[in-house]
Amino acid sequence: MFKIKIKNKRSKMGEKTIMHYSSSQEILLVGEGNFSFAACLAKEFGSAVKMVATSFDPEESLMQKYSNVTSTLNELKGRGCTVLHEVDVHTMSQHPRLTNRRFDRIVFNFPHAGFILMEHNKIQIKLHQDLVKGYFTSAREMLTGSGEVHVTHKTTHPFSKWNIVKLAEEVGLFLVEEAQFTRADYPGYINKKGSGRKCNRTFRVGQCSTYKFAKPPLQPYFPS
Repeated sequence: MFKIKIKNKRSKMGEKTIMHYSSSQEILLVGEGNFSFAACLAKEFGSAVKMVATSFDPEESLMQKYSNVTSTLNELKGRGCTVLHEVDVHTMSQHPRLTNRRFDRIVFNFPHAGFILMEHNKIQIKLHQDLVKGYFTSAREMLTGSGEVHVTHKTTHPFSKWNIVKLAEEVGLFLVEEAQFTRADYPGYINKKGSGRKCNRTFRVGQCSTYKFAKPPLQPYFPS
């Protein structure tokens, strides 16, 4: 299900938004590569004090992989963003800097387990599914009551074989909305391959969506 996209706007109270995200939300970004998505949100909000942006790679590896990442990280920190490295989505709920925090939005753009086999290979698909399911499991524990877990993912074959919605349901999350994703809606965001010899190259996004998930609403309790 697709809904009409509402681009950048500013509320009467000074709240700033870009697409699905707001400066009033506590936001956790995981799997950042060159941190350009985090930088896009921070620039739009003007402040990133409510944002935490994380990478799986150590900071030293990022310097080797991505040009300009140092200036991007400095800009984020200058806007008040908490930047963390070596954060594994499987265990992030136990990270000492994250374990006591709850978030309104947790975001993973284009999750990928690495270029090991061909994308249509069943083993490769299973590796991707394990990554995404691990993310869902951890993220579910880190949500506020009305929080959402987001995944931006390609919807064409063979990526559709990942069965994103089913993976979420298996850990107790339900689909709130599937919204069409367009990279141009996020000025300055440059998606990268992230691994292999061509890690600093971008890749064609094509048809993809941002899937939004939430915990089921609490059922009312009627005493007998």
